[in-house]
Amino acid sequence: METFDYAARMSRAVAAAEAAGLDGLLVSPGPDLTWLTGYQPPAETERLTLLILTRSHAPVLIVPALEALSAVGPVPLLEWRDGSDPYALAAGLLAADGQYGVSDSTWALHLLGLMGARPGTGYRGLSDALPMLRAVKDPVEVSLLSAAGAAADEAYSAIRSVPFAGRRELDIAASLAQLLRDFGHSTVDFTIVASGPNGADPHHAAGTRIISSGDAVVLDFGGLMGGYGSDTTRTVVVDSPSPRLREVHEVVRQAQEAAFAAVRPGVSCQEIDRVARRVITSAGYGERFIHRTGHGIGVTTHEPPYLVEGEERLLVPGMCFSIEPGVYLPGQFGVRIEDIVTVTPSGGRRLNNTDRGLAVVH
Repeated sequence: METFDYAARMSRAVAAAEAAGLDGLLVSPGPDLTWLTGYQPPAETERLTLLILTRSHAPVLIVPALEALSAVGPVPLLEWRDGSDPYALAAGLLAADGQYGVSDSTWALHLLGLMGARPGTGYRGLSDALPMLRAVKDPVEVSLLSAAGAAADEAYSAIRSVPFAGRRELDIAASLAQLLRDFGHSTVDFTIVASGPNGADPHHAAGTRIISSGDAVVLDFGGLMGGYGSDTTRTVVVDSPSPRLREVHEVVRQAQEAAFAAVRPGVSCQEIDRVARRVITSAGYGERFIHRTGHGIGVTTHEPPYLVEGEERLLVPGMCFSIEPGVYLPGQFGVRIEDIVTVTPSGGRRLNNTDRGLAVVH
C-alpha cells in the first residue's frame, strides 16, 4: 500500500487557504478528507465529522465518539458524544469573524449548525476558493493513476472479444464492470454502454436496447483502483461501419490527437478545448460537440482542472485530466474517444494506450 505525506498536504492546504484570504479549512467526509488525511469514515451520517485546518492551531479531527476507534490517521481527535453539541465544540476552534473554506460535500445540516454556533463566520466552497488544491499530482499519485488506466485498458481489450450483437446494453455493461474488477478495480463508478441512437446521449445509462449489427457503441467506463480513478472511452462498431460512422469517428480521433499534441506546461486549459473544437468545427460538426473537452481526475473521477472555454488557468507538470471530444448525432449515433493524460515538463503523456481506431466487434 502506498503511503502519503499527509502532514505536508495539510500544511500545503493551510498555506493555500491563507493565500486565498481564508482563516482556515473545514473538511467533511468525502474526497478532500481522504486526500488530506487518508481517513474514510465508515459511513456518512448526520453525526458531525470535521477536519479543522487553521493557521492558528494544529490540525484536529472532530469525530463522534462511537467512531473514534476507526479514525486512525495523522490527526489528533476531538471526540463528541451523542447528546452533546458538536457545533459548539467546533465553534470553539473558529475565530468569531473567521472566513473558512468548506468542502463541497459538507451537508447543509452541518454548515447551518456551524453558522448558528458562530454567527459571525463566513464560508466559501473549496471548489470555488481552492479549485487547484488536489489538481497537481505527485509522482506516487501519477503512478497510481497510470496503474488504474492500464487496468481499464486491459478491460477494454477483453470486452472486445465479448459478443455484442443480440445482447442488451445492460449485459455488456455488466461484463465490463466485472472486467474492471478482475483487473484490479476496487469500485466501478460507471459503465456507459450507448448503442445506436443512444450514443447521441453522452451520459446514457445502459438499458434494455438490444445491440444489432451495424450499431456504433460508445463504451465509457471507470472506477477506483488503489484509491485513484480511471476513465476511458472508446467507440466500437458491430460487424461493419457505415461510411458516415467512419467519417465522424475519424474526425473525433483527429480532434483527440490534436488536443493531446497541444498539451504542455504553460498552455491554458481552455486552449486544449479550443484545439479539439477547431478540428470538429472545421469538419462541420461543431454544433454536435456539446460538452467540455476534459476534466481532472484523482481520488475522484471528476475534479479540477476542467478543459473548457473560459478556464484560463495554465497547465503545469503533474496535472492529470481527460481529453474526450465527441460528436453526437440525434437519432443516429455518437462517437467519443477519451484518454487520461498527465502533463510532463516536455508535454503530455497518455495513461490510456489502447488503439483509438474504430474497433469492430461482433
